[in-house]
Amino acid sequence: MAQIGSFTRGENGVYIGEIRTLTLRVKATIRPCEHDTDKSPDHRVSANGVEFGAAWTKSARETGAHYLSLKLDDPSFPAPIYATLIQSDDGEHKLIWSR
Repeated sequence: MAQIGSFTRGENGVYIGEIRTLTLRVKATIRPCEHDTDKSPDHRVSANGVEFGAAWTKSARETGAHYLSLKLDDPSFPAPIYATLIQSDDGEHKLIWSR
């Protein structure tokens, strides 16, 4: 798994950072949002004022640690990008890509 981004979490619960791949380099925000249903996302991902993803809060089975499970999509992508936002020991949040 490769790290494709790094974020910091503000006091208001908003994550601010950058997503970087071979073809993508954008400043992005991950903001908490209202729930319409139980399956609705907990956060919305946007860049340059355009929403291009969603995130759900999950808990690790072994440790109980919380993380975000993201799905990023855009018409320019050949397929959606699935990623996990985890907090590292230094307090930074790393966006880890998976297929």
